[in-house]
Amino acid sequence: MARTMTDQYAMNPALDPRLLAIHFARRGRLHIPEFLAPGAAQLLYDHLRARTDWRLIVNQDDLVFELDRTAQAALTEDARQQLDDAVYAKARTGFQYRYELIRIPDSEAESVAETNPLVSFARFMTSPEVLAFLSEVLGGIPINFSDAQATAYGPGHFLTTHDDEVATKNRKAAYVYNLSASWRTDWGGLLMFNGSDGHIEEAFLPKFNALNLFSVPQHHSVSYVVPFVPYRRYAVTGWLRQR
Repeated sequence: MARTMTDQYAMNPALDPRLLAIHFARRGRLHIPEFLAPGAAQLLYDHLRARTDWRLIVNQDDLVFELDRTAQAALTEDARQQLDDAVYAKARTGFQYRYELIRIPDSEAESVAETNPLVSFARFMTSPEVLAFLSEVLGGIPINFSDAQATAYGPGHFLTTHDDEVATKNRKAAYVYNLSASWRTDWGGLLMFNGSDGHIEEAFLPKFNALNLFSVPQHHSVSYVVPFVPYRRYAVTGWLRQR
């Protein structure tokens, strides 16, 4: 099967979609190391670390609140404590998240004016060749669109258990393209898959240049990132969809 390059990016030509499909079929999830050709992952990682337009995203039930880094820095100690108290109270029993993100428009017309490694990666993930490769890995499920957003998990960030199913989105699978070098399990930030009995069935370390795929719906979470983590857990995440 031909591989593709969109701007700076190309898939690792050694990846065999037929073999990967066998592994994916076992549990509906898969860790694919060395997804991109050498050099491309470092380019994207360096770009994300240099970005200053990250926004903290926090939910309160169906409401979503966002704070840029200037607004975060301006919070008083009392305001930070109130935010912590509200987030942790909801996280004890319900769906709650706190992390940073950079949104990428779904519409090509909206993103066409942007030329940077993050937008280029989003276009790469929705190119026909990549979608065909991923569709084969998923067992032949037809997909014709992939959306994307950049995420950064720092101290105190997490995502509690949910299944990614949204009736109007027609999501077939989710992906996480990881850009965390030398990450330790002790730091948290693991992509965890939760069984019906409450036990963790499997967990993926956010390995650098690894693509994680999993079918939707499927219960999963991102474990709490500890205060002593030395740097953020960077990734580009999204969903493989039919539109």
